Amino acid sequence: MDATHEIDKQHILLRNFLQQKSNFGWILGTVVIALLISIPVLTVLSSIILPSSDVWQHLKATVLTEYIKNSLLLVIGVSVGTLTIGITTAWLCSVCEFPGRKIFSWLLLLPLAFPPYIIAYTYTGLLDFAGPIQSIIREQFGWGFGDYWFPQVRTLSGAITMLSLVLYPYIYLLTRTAFSEQSASFREASHILGIGLGKTFLKAALPLARPAIIAGLTLVVMETLADYGTVHYFGIPTFTTGIFRTWFGLGDRVAATQLASLLLLFVFLVIIIERYSRKSEKYQNLSNAQKKWRYPLSGTKATLAIFICSIPILLGFIIPALQLFFWAIKTAPDIVNNSFYELVFNTIRLALMVATLVVAAATFLAYGKRVSSHYIVPYSVNISAMGYAVPGIIIAVGVLLPFAWFDNALDSWLENNFGISSGLLLTGTLAALVFAHVVRFMAIGLNSVDASLAKIHRNVDDAAQLLGHKTFDRFFSVHLPLIRSGVLTAALLVFVEVIKELPATLVLRPFNFNTLAVRTYELASDERLADSACSALLIVAVGILPILILNRSITKNQ
Repeated sequence: MDATHEIDKQHILLRNFLQQKSNFGWILGTVVIALLISIPVLTVLSSIILPSSDVWQHLKATVLTEYIKNSLLLVIGVSVGTLTIGITTAWLCSVCEFPGRKIFSWLLLLPLAFPPYIIAYTYTGLLDFAGPIQSIIREQFGWGFGDYWFPQVRTLSGAITMLSLVLYPYIYLLTRTAFSEQSASFREASHILGIGLGKTFLKAALPLARPAIIAGLTLVVMETLADYGTVHYFGIPTFTTGIFRTWFGLGDRVAATQLASLLLLFVFLVIIIERYSRKSEKYQNLSNAQKKWRYPLSGTKATLAIFICSIPILLGFIIPALQLFFWAIKTAPDIVNNSFYELVFNTIRLALMVATLVVAAATFLAYGKRVSSHYIVPYSVNISAMGYAVPGIIIAVGVLLPFAWFDNALDSWLENNFGISSGLLLTGTLAALVFAHVVRFMAIGLNSVDASLAKIHRNVDDAAQLLGHKTFDRFFSVHLPLIRSGVLTAALLVFVEVIKELPATLVLRPFNFNTLAVRTYELASDERLADSACSALLIVAVGILPILILNRSITKNQ
């Protein structure tokens, strides 16, 4: 009996060994991808140990405290704004019944289509001294400059407002899902027992939704820290504007990288806090199969609910979209020409290249995690997905330095040994820009493909293996057709994010290579806000597509 047991044990060990050997390519591939994607982050973090320069000492003595203060105030203000809007609207749309609730449920996602810098440009054009609102006020009352008070847009509070209007959907979406998954039984019981809506919200629903709220808030904080276009246009010194100023204004790459490392450490701290919060606060899903019961609202309460849900949609999407539309109609005859078509072509080409590479790498990683049981594969996959948490400006800095080092080292070696110069092969090329975007958006593709693979039962793999299909054969003949929709969704999401991305593209773009986002930024920086409307409106229109897909997916799951 013992001999038989020992033989079985040896067979199991041999089978596991052969399986690991057959999957060696997947293991090696995931490790290589993880190492490549970690290069920018490791480059930035390594700057911490470098000796500080005179520029760094100057930054510490003058503006570093201001960078930290403004960044923290921005994070706190945007957090309060997005939490207030997101939780309130999520509660109303998920647990209350009032006229138009279903329409509001997806309309509240639309502000997410606006990149923060575009809504900042739009409201500046609307509310500045020469804008239509103040012009109408002066015409109606006969006032001149200095005769009246009007709130300034290009301030810290203005930046907080702009970011809150477009980032609250992160909290709204996750919190709405959490509220919808909660059982209707306790809400119905509270209603029968005469317990008020507010008390039920504070005592039961809000604590149960806390993990989802924290996850949404983490996304908001990371997007706030990563923003460059808004704070630069409003003239607010933050870490992102400081990195640009130190690199391109003061010409000190080491000091700029050290600034980036401080911002990166803060981002990692946010992620650690979020992971710890989710780990320490796990709640049971209380949803049931019965029809969802909602608090019926009528009269004044229904009107108030409609008003509350309408304000974010009006301010975060309808008003800025209409302003962009009017500007675009006015300026299109002069703006939409061959140069504009070239912008569109460059943007689409870049987005297609990045989307293709991300989907290919993400599919490889996700499938490698499925077929290999080696402990290093999950770690490699997690490392590959960390780029989305890192601001685009940090990734740009982390890409430029090693690429420049490689170009200089290769050029020096060729010059010394063969008397020829290679020039810049990577720095300032489209390859560097594509690589940075792949690092930045790998997590989006990976999450979508991995979720699609998770829906396929393991029995499918076993059946295909019994029929003699090897790993690659199983993937192409069995799994790929089943995950095609997830792969296409991943490609679309990455495609749209690349179109909207500004900081990394602004730093790494090749000479004389512009995208819609960069051109919008350049025109707005020159105070040609109306001229920037055509490219901005096209970015917003494309940004609506993933919102519709996301809402459809969530509604279907619920």
